[in-house]
Amino acid sequence: METILIGEILAGLMFFGIIGFLLLGFPVAFTLAGVSLAFGLVGLSLGVFDISNFGALPNRYIGFMTNEVLVAVPLFIFMGVMLERSNIAEQLLMTMGKLFGTLRGGLGISVIVVGALLAASTGVVGATVVTMGLISLPAMLRAGYNPKVATGVICASGTLGQIVPPSTVLIFLGDMLSGINAQVQMTKGNFAPVPVSVGDLFAGALLPGLLLVGLYLSFMIFKAVTDPSSCPAVEVPADEKGSLLREVCVALLPPLILILLVLGSILGGVATPTEAASVGAVGATILAALRWRLSLTVLRETAIATATITSMVFIILLGASVFSIVFRLMGGDNLVHEFLGNLPGGPLAAVAVVMAIMFVLGFILDTFEIIFIVIPITAPILLALDIDPIWLGVIVGVNLQTSFLTPPFGFSLFYLRGVAPPDLPTSAIYRGIIPFVGLQVAAISTLFIFPEIVTWLPTVLGG
Repeated sequence: METILIGEILAGLMFFGIIGFLLLGFPVAFTLAGVSLAFGLVGLSLGVFDISNFGALPNRYIGFMTNEVLVAVPLFIFMGVMLERSNIAEQLLMTMGKLFGTLRGGLGISVIVVGALLAASTGVVGATVVTMGLISLPAMLRAGYNPKVATGVICASGTLGQIVPPSTVLIFLGDMLSGINAQVQMTKGNFAPVPVSVGDLFAGALLPGLLLVGLYLSFMIFKAVTDPSSCPAVEVPADEKGSLLREVCVALLPPLILILLVLGSILGGVATPTEAASVGAVGATILAALRWRLSLTVLRETAIATATITSMVFIILLGASVFSIVFRLMGGDNLVHEFLGNLPGGPLAAVAVVMAIMFVLGFILDTFEIIFIVIPITAPILLALDIDPIWLGVIVGVNLQTSFLTPPFGFSLFYLRGVAPPDLPTSAIYRGIIPFVGLQVAAISTLFIFPEIVTWLPTVLGG
């Protein structure tokens, strides 16, 4: 058997071997690195892998640690956790519930609006789902909402932080696609390619994020019209209506100002994502202080939570680097290139197949795991087929948002199950997300048909 064929077979077996070990419950980062090292040793014994290739790992790791773009990740996480401690989410939910609650489906609409605002100001999915689950779910159930509708809208709205800027997923995607696109363009003879930045992905994701919000709101309005008993109106006491306008202003202005400072400065080219993230972290701390929520205890808890989440993400990235080296140098990239390049239907068909694979992986893997495994393998081939890198990054982000909703390992489902009343069946949560997963698939299809939804704003802002 030819050496090249043996390497490609080992690369394919390694990919499925990693999936198998993850299903057995082994830690992701150590599975990626451990299985890759094992297959690298097998490849060494068969003469299809050179162990000296691992010498590239230290430079990769140093590159991650010195990458200024990735510094934005812990800063945005710190901002989100600090905002959670400042009770902004609670005040928003209670105020929006009073504002829209008198309408059929109003509580659901308020959850979606608050989810969008929190996504644009925090981007922390777990904190958003838990907060809305603690505050909104009991109120919706007391009002007579169908448990499936209530749980579905909370889970789906909480995941908007994955695609609505500033999103840590988009930061990693932007950084990865920037380097991959530069390498692909140099290979094709273009030594002065147009750079792809995290800010471009933020701009490209803004309208698709609003599209998802619009689809969620349309679904709630549809339910209110066709099945009013599933989402009844709630009476607001007369004494609370008089001060409602002031409450809305007080609840809305702080997150809107923060969104304008952070996202507006990035899209306007005033600040880099890292600089804007530092402003956001300081702004969140100031908001917590203004609400008398800032203390050494809160600061310590926020710092620990930030370090924990950041470490979890980056250790997966380090393990994925081992996988990427072994997979590529054993010929796995050639295998993927032949598969995607020979598909009938051209480049869009290749993207559709990759999206389908990511969607299926979302049932068993986390968002970051999928990014670090799939993007280094498939993005070079797709970009070589002249796929727009900004469009690709955004559509991947929308697709991966579903990984938080799809059982058995949908993290939003776990978050909500942890704070939901014990008498609420888990099956109701699982059934509740089905229409919202369908809406996300519809959004992806829309972006395939109308790619200008993604590319228009980056083009306008780029001059």
